[in-house]
Amino acid sequence: MSVTQSGTPAPASKFSTWFFANTATIYPLLVILALVVMFAIMNPYFATFNNFTNIGRQSSVLLIVALAGTMVIMIGSIDLSVGSTVTLAGVLAAMAMDTVGPVGAVFAGVGVGAFIGLINGGIMLTLKVPSFLVTLGMLSILTGITNTICNGQSILFNDLSLNSFVNSSPIFGIPNIIFIALITAAILVFMSFKTVVGRHLFAIGGGEIVAANAGVPVNRTKIYAFMLCGGLAGLGGVVLAAQVGAGSPTGIPTILLDSIAAIVMGGTALSGGVGGPQRTILGAMVIAILSNGMDVTGVSSFTQQIVKGAVIILAVASTIDRRKYPFIK
Repeated sequence: MSVTQSGTPAPASKFSTWFFANTATIYPLLVILALVVMFAIMNPYFATFNNFTNIGRQSSVLLIVALAGTMVIMIGSIDLSVGSTVTLAGVLAAMAMDTVGPVGAVFAGVGVGAFIGLINGGIMLTLKVPSFLVTLGMLSILTGITNTICNGQSILFNDLSLNSFVNSSPIFGIPNIIFIALITAAILVFMSFKTVVGRHLFAIGGGEIVAANAGVPVNRTKIYAFMLCGGLAGLGGVVLAAQVGAGSPTGIPTILLDSIAAIVMGGTALSGGVGGPQRTILGAMVIAILSNGMDVTGVSSFTQQIVKGAVIILAVASTIDRRKYPFIK
């Protein structure tokens, strides 16, 4: 280490220390900058205010759902049913809009999502089934329930007050849906770093046995994580239904893949204990910019799937804590 005559570290050393301590945040920011420059060169429309507004509008539901998945991944588990939860919650919210009003519809969607999370967590802990398998089965169950309820048809509603609120742009031309997603993210960042539950989530992900020995209520915290994940996915479903003015049985077909890509791209390790919602915000920005950029530059949907799959592999390879996996199976 180089030092000055006074014996203090040289500025270069301070910068290096800062850089390596913040690589998980710096890398996504560099990727965002590189993507913006690349797509702006390929198509000047990309770097316009209108297009950036479109990116925010299109990625708001993705951010909410990615934040949902982050809560479970922080403890080292995973929820593959978030996409199906979004779809079911959206359909139920659409059905409730004309009967109990927009506020009741929001509570219905979020409540159903939280209940699904409770079931996922309860089955995992009671039957000792890995979260991957539990939520994979729940994915299929929820898809079947949704299509049974609406018979494969979109559910329209006449009360468009929530639709108008979500899509209106009263502040600098920025749609309210973007503010909803950002406020949700801010609340989760605060919860993760300033509350006991948040610290417990990180502790369990960092080492479940150690956390239990330290007095962390492991099982109860896991239930909280799954319920929070489900409730947020339900919120994503309500926001989606409000945005498009209908509850669709197909939802957003790529939302599960995109949300996982956003989580790992942001630097939250699938092994748990590292990352958090603040990094998922950056990851969601990367995926949103990547998707929008490929759209405006004419990349085919099939090629986009290849690119996103490659992004997930590369992101997982760079964030996984290999000390937790002495054997790769």
